[in-house]
Amino acid sequence: MTAEADDSAAEVAPEVMVIAYDGTRNARRAVHYAGRFLSANRAVLLTVWTPASRATEPVAVDLDGPPDPADVDDVDIAHADAQSTNAEGLALARSAGLAAEPLCVPTMSTVWNTIIETADALDADLIVTGTRGTTGLRSLLQSSVADRVLRHGHRPVLIVPPGR
Repeated sequence: MTAEADDSAAEVAPEVMVIAYDGTRNARRAVHYAGRFLSANRAVLLTVWTPASRATEPVAVDLDGPPDPADVDDVDIAHADAQSTNAEGLALARSAGLAAEPLCVPTMSTVWNTIIETADALDADLIVTGTRGTTGLRSLLQSSVADRVLRHGHRPVLIVPPGR
C-alpha cells in the first residue's frame, strides 16, 4: 500500500460515529454491523428518551416552615429505562469491537430531530441506525425515524435493514 493510499484510507474512517439505539432487534443488528464493518475513533451510542410528563402540582401553603426537600426517590421512569437500554447497547457495541461511550438525550420534539441535533452537536461523521423495513402503502403512511434522519439530516447515514 502506498503512502497516498494510506492517506485516502485515513480520510474515509470516521472520527465520530453516532449509533442510534433503542433496544429493538433492528437496533441491535445496526450495532452489530457497525462493529463488523466500521471503525471510528469515537463511537457514541445514543438513546433518545421522552421525559415522563409531570402534572403540575397544586399550589399549597406550607405553614410549618421552609418547603420540604424534593423526594430523592422521585425518579423519571422513562430516563431510568433509557439508561438501562443504553447500557445494554453499550455492552453490545463494545463486544462488537467498538470503543463506544454512552449518551442518553431527552427529546423535546421528535426522536429523529434529536438524533440529528445530537449528531450535529458532536460533529459526527456518520450516523448509524436500524429500520423497521416497512414497504408499500404502510411505508408511505408511516415514515420511519431512519428515513427522516436520512432526509432531514446533513450527514452520511448508514441504515441497516431488518434481518430475514
